[in-house]
Amino acid sequence: MDRVALHGLRARGRHGVLDFEKALGQDFVVDVVLHLDVRPAAAGDDLTRTVHYGELAEQVVAVVAGEPVELVETLAERIALVALASPLVVAADVTVHKPQAPVTVPFDDVTVSVRRWQS
Repeated sequence: MDRVALHGLRARGRHGVLDFEKALGQDFVVDVVLHLDVRPAAAGDDLTRTVHYGELAEQVVAVVAGEPVELVETLAERIALVALASPLVVAADVTVHKPQAPVTVPFDDVTVSVRRWQS
């Protein structure tokens, strides 16, 4: 399988278990890797035979900025469903970064990664 990837999508969301996370919000970073066959698109230089990554980026940002959830796992699952919306996509890998997570010791990042396949 070929891959189309978006790395470092940024959006502000109000996700978290703690009240201040929901009230103040924080920045999230998302990486999405789509697994699909890009040969038909490449052969005909045809955008309609692949995934428009600009539109996907906007959809992912809308999920992050949208309805709050408590768990980053839930957020990753919602993004994966968006990534799998195209029937051309065989599988999607999603990583959600929460670099401002309320962790009481020094850290660089908290991530949750999921891989989902077409049903």
